[in-house]
Amino acid sequence: MSDRTGSPDSQSALDIDRKKIVETELAVLPLKSAVVYPSLVMPLMVTEARYARLIDDALMAGDPIVLVAQRDPEVEFPKGNEIFKVGTVGSILKMLRFPDGSVRFLTQGIARVKIKKITQEEPYLKGYVNLVEEETSRDVAEEALVRNIHEQLKKIVQLAPYLPDDLQVSAMNTEDSSKLADLIASNLNIDTEQKQEILEVFDVRERLKRLTSLITKEIEVLEMSKKIQTEAASEMGKSQREYILREQLKAIKRELGEADDQTMELEEFQKKIDEAKMPEEAKEAADKELDRLSKMNPSAAEYTVSRTYLDWLVTLPWSISTEDMLDIKKAQKILDEDHYDLEKVKERILEYLAVRKLKSDLKGPILCFLGPPGVGKTSLGRSIARAMGRKFHRISLGGVRDEAEIRGHRRTYIGALPGRVIQGLRKAGSNNPIFMLDEIDKIGQDFRGDPASALLEVLDPEQNNSFSDHYLDVIFDLSKVMFITTANMVETIPPVLLDRMEVIPLPGYTDMEKLAIAKKYLIPRNLMEHGLNSDNLAVKDAAIKKVISDYTRESGLRNLNREIGSICRKVAKSVASGQENRIKVDTNQVRKYLGPERFIREVSEKWASVGVVPGLAYTSAGGDILFIEATKMPGKKMLELTGQLGDVMKESVKAAMSYLQANADKMGIPQKEFETHNFHIHVPAGATPKDGPSAGITMCTALASVLLNKPVAPHLAMTGEITLRGDILPIGGLKQKALAAYRAGIKKVLIPKKNEGDLEEIPKEIKSKVKFIFIERVSDVFHHAFGIRMKDDQEKSTREQAGKPSKKKIKTTGSKARKKSVGRKKSKKEFRRG
Repeated sequence: MSDRTGSPDSQSALDIDRKKIVETELAVLPLKSAVVYPSLVMPLMVTEARYARLIDDALMAGDPIVLVAQRDPEVEFPKGNEIFKVGTVGSILKMLRFPDGSVRFLTQGIARVKIKKITQEEPYLKGYVNLVEEETSRDVAEEALVRNIHEQLKKIVQLAPYLPDDLQVSAMNTEDSSKLADLIASNLNIDTEQKQEILEVFDVRERLKRLTSLITKEIEVLEMSKKIQTEAASEMGKSQREYILREQLKAIKRELGEADDQTMELEEFQKKIDEAKMPEEAKEAADKELDRLSKMNPSAAEYTVSRTYLDWLVTLPWSISTEDMLDIKKAQKILDEDHYDLEKVKERILEYLAVRKLKSDLKGPILCFLGPPGVGKTSLGRSIARAMGRKFHRISLGGVRDEAEIRGHRRTYIGALPGRVIQGLRKAGSNNPIFMLDEIDKIGQDFRGDPASALLEVLDPEQNNSFSDHYLDVIFDLSKVMFITTANMVETIPPVLLDRMEVIPLPGYTDMEKLAIAKKYLIPRNLMEHGLNSDNLAVKDAAIKKVISDYTRESGLRNLNREIGSICRKVAKSVASGQENRIKVDTNQVRKYLGPERFIREVSEKWASVGVVPGLAYTSAGGDILFIEATKMPGKKMLELTGQLGDVMKESVKAAMSYLQANADKMGIPQKEFETHNFHIHVPAGATPKDGPSAGITMCTALASVLLNKPVAPHLAMTGEITLRGDILPIGGLKQKALAAYRAGIKKVLIPKKNEGDLEEIPKEIKSKVKFIFIERVSDVFHHAFGIRMKDDQEKSTREQAGKPSKKKIKTTGSKARKKSVGRKKSKKEFRRG
């Protein structure tokens, strides 16, 4: 309602007749939030019609008006008892009327007055007043108060931004103590009641004291406020200072007509979102995040998190696909160029391409290449990608224990990123690459989750079209991706995960296959890698065969490639030093380049010992020969097992021991052999854990060799699971075991009769060198291993040769036969060589 009061420089209003003020009925104007002091000029405004009429009537009559503060500023039209009794009589110097009916006028206080009587309340207040006589004495105390106020005023003008700069000058020019107090009180930032208190103090010295107290309090408040502002400014961190500088830089760039970096970045993100052709859900999430990013301070930590998330969304290949090469003949040519043999895998890929050619929306297959190391599983994946014209990406799952490696971390974590699947898609740059998940059988798990369970959604064609990464939190379609996994052993793959994959076995290579691969792939590649050509080095077939047989023993090709590389390095040294430019490597020179032979194919000396039987094992590295050793010593029927045997293998030993003891009479073995001896079975390579039931027949034969004191036939190996009844059950990994037998120089292999169908997978090269003999019972094993037949088998053979009916069909024959055999003694004559 009012502005700051002016200085008491006008004396015109003071010339009004004091008698007139006392005797005339004056109009009273209530003020809601202002106090007018004598001798000071103050602008006022009224908006109510009754108060506008009051101003008009006062001007027409040439009368002063009484300006008094009302007790409650909320009251619209106060009565006589709702205003203070002390006010100021003032004259109207100037008046302006506005179209909205409001009136602005300039008034100057004349003197303090007390309202004696209110004579009228409508349309506005009128009444009589008495002039107030002020008590003043210009003594030393008052002078001291005046000087103190001048000092305080000097300080407060520096602290208070709301005080005018010329206030101190006006105060210095005011000699009257009363006017000085009124001048300063009218400019202080104090409430209306405090100003009214100053107005109602008629003793000038007391008024100066009250004012000093108010100024002191205001100075304390202002100093405390300044201290707080100073501390806050000093605590302002680097980010706040950067923000201010950035805002200033933005303002400068706007003035220059240049766009700031943040605006350009936001526009670039918007452009990328439009070009990405995201699904509706992903686009909605991107737009929402972009809107959130635009409202952030670039120096805030959350800005980087939001920006990184947007960057992942716009750079993923939502709609980018590579076109499949559906030329079947060309694809087959590429596959044959890159890999030798592996017909089953090649056939499966060509079948997929053929169906894809006929049905464009075919879902990607989930394949699992199962085989020992070094057979080309990973390189085959790259070859498939090249044959199909797709991008290739490989992820190693060996040792992965955290579920977040697959599905990503949630964005609430610091440094969160998407999982390896989404990362791989971004690197591949298309939504239909060949994805190779290497070493899926070596996934672990711990307190951070089970990665294998997270892969269930990825490797399920019915679910992976709605794969949701924890970081992105939007659906990404993986149904166009062709997933290929690799594994060395199927036993360690979780069954629910294995059920979702099509397993394609990749067994090891034979020597002839290795020879062909070495000539076609390994030697040319090593020549190129070592800066040589066919003119510098020629390796004869016989030399390659010697390297394969005497320097490597593996299902794959890694060691063979390493040995060929070693030969190439030594030849490169000779060529570079100028010693020789053309070298031919034959069998005699292999030892010169590679040193003495590391493996001896013939293992015939192993069969010279009683209790040593070669068995066939299947490991993650392929097939292997396992020599089971057994011995006996005086004791009390104890059975000792060593060689880090697993529970299944230990149970197989116990089953074999029980079978031998139960059928000792048929074999001519006295029962006291079991009662008076301890038996010990050891499987060499004790540092390597071993398990599985397929060595059961081998351990049974080793124990039988000790009990019969007979070594097994030379060049013979066996594999099969044994039961308590003496039946031989089928085993797995026959091709790998056959390869191991072939590499070790085995001539005969005993295999379960129920594995007869698996012989189709055995290469002809192996079948031409190794004879496979089918067995159904333990007695068949003993016949081929020791050249003996058990009693029941001997009688059965005799009856078949004589053409006699079986004793099960004719009771009398069986009865006579049993009577004839009652008195005979059990001896080793009951066994005969086959």
